[in-house]
Amino acid sequence: QSQLVDDGGGLVQPGGSLSLSCKASTITLDRYTIGWIRQSPGKGREVILCASVSGGMTYLVDSVKGRFTIARDSAKNTVYLQMNSLKPEDAGIYSCVVDHEDFKTGSCAALRLWEYDYYGQGTEVTVSS
Repeated sequence: QSQLVDDGGGLVQPGGSLSLSCKASTITLDRYTIGWIRQSPGKGREVILCASVSGGMTYLVDSVKGRFTIARDSAKNTVYLQMNSLKPEDAGIYSCVVDHEDFKTGSCAALRLWEYDYYGQGTEVTVSS
């Protein structure tokens, strides 16, 4: 059973930035498609963006385009969600998700939330002044 540990959440002011991390202990993240999901207050969980093994990134929520990005650190077996220009509506619990499909062809957007292989435990982000 892989363990994904999410970290980095906290309180940030509107317009600020935050970097969330997701570290794996039993799988090599470079071989997996990565997604980040968000559960906003009063809403269900949704995949907001994903990145295939080759690095192609797909945004599934328009509001984060140009502000959020996924990065990988192979040496640390860790992936990051860099969030810039944060807005109050970005608040929620963020979790990384990974899947064995590499999506060398096609888009990781085809993956449904429940189809990912492994899930992080989540880290909470609050955006408030």
